[in-house]
Amino acid sequence: MILPDASIGVLGGGQLGRMFTMAARTMGYRVLVLDPDPHSPAGGMADQHIQSDYTDHASLDLLGDACSAVTTEFENVPAMSLTHLSNHCPVRPHPEAIAITQDRIREKTFLQENHLPTASFQPVLGLDDLESAAEKLCFPAILKTAALGYDGKGQVAVADLDAAIAGYRSLGELPCIIEQKVSLALELSVILARSITGRIAVYPPAENIHVGGILDYSIVPARVSAAIAGTVTEMACEIADRMDYCGVLATEFFLTTDGDILINELAPRPHNSGHYTVDACLTSQFEQQVRTLCGLPPGDTELLSPVVMVNLLGDLWQKGAPPWEQVFRHPRTLLHLYGKRHARPGRKMGHYNCLSDDLEGALEMAKTIRTSLEPADLVTQA
Repeated sequence: MILPDASIGVLGGGQLGRMFTMAARTMGYRVLVLDPDPHSPAGGMADQHIQSDYTDHASLDLLGDACSAVTTEFENVPAMSLTHLSNHCPVRPHPEAIAITQDRIREKTFLQENHLPTASFQPVLGLDDLESAAEKLCFPAILKTAALGYDGKGQVAVADLDAAIAGYRSLGELPCIIEQKVSLALELSVILARSITGRIAVYPPAENIHVGGILDYSIVPARVSAAIAGTVTEMACEIADRMDYCGVLATEFFLTTDGDILINELAPRPHNSGHYTVDACLTSQFEQQVRTLCGLPPGDTELLSPVVMVNLLGDLWQKGAPPWEQVFRHPRTLLHLYGKRHARPGRKMGHYNCLSDDLEGALEMAKTIRTSLEPADLVTQA
């Protein structure tokens, strides 16, 4: 076990790294952050910010030699950097698990090989593959880059083969998957923490509502049957076990209008839809990340209150800082801002959690606050 007063590291300085750093320092650890941005949200909270590219070996050596263990806040750190770091100290999750989630082709193939359900898909490495895939899938479909896509970026909805070819070219003819579009009833996510000994603690499934490909609301507990909640929880745990995973893992699910449960994608880290755990659960997903990194058993995931988490995007700042007094007048709403210097449309700037004795009350509060924060022209457009 790695105990308080030790130094631990995180690759990545965004809001997930910031909240990990805050949890770790509260627990008594020193934290080093490696991130190239001099103004990174996590860097400003850390004991030491190593301002460097993720591929710089000298900086990786500095981080690895100073830390008892290192984790990541996002999955797109180059695999070679993780392998290099693992020569100095434990890296958790292990680089092999992160490599699976860095590439949609590898991820979907891993799920398929382990008989875990996904939407029908085909890898696309060139135009010939696209034409072949069109014979095996039904349109409409979605074309997604194999790497670096998030929040709706790197994907194009396509209605037929001609549109798929045009979409593939618009994505730079990079490796992709083409995935059959499914009729969605709702989207769910399950977040768990798995220790180095294989012990798993699971949070209740979240019901997620997206706008423009970006998470808007997370509603917990999800408004689904106990049977569906149990099935997605079992699938998430099976994935973690099959990967021999150590860390916090998020699994996103589609529930189709036909009642099918499909795995959408994996995230080897804390997840946007798990931000509710900071205020509404006994142990937050960020404390779990510290615990699993340090070889400690995961904490209790008990949900203390129904909760709705609402993302705050840069669009709200178009006329200056939002009127935060609208949030603070609600005593059971907790505001979290990420310390980012510049607000841009679509950029995640913060979130708030609304807690209530019942889910309907939390959802009503969340919507009332959102409306009060939006500039008048955004409300008019909505």
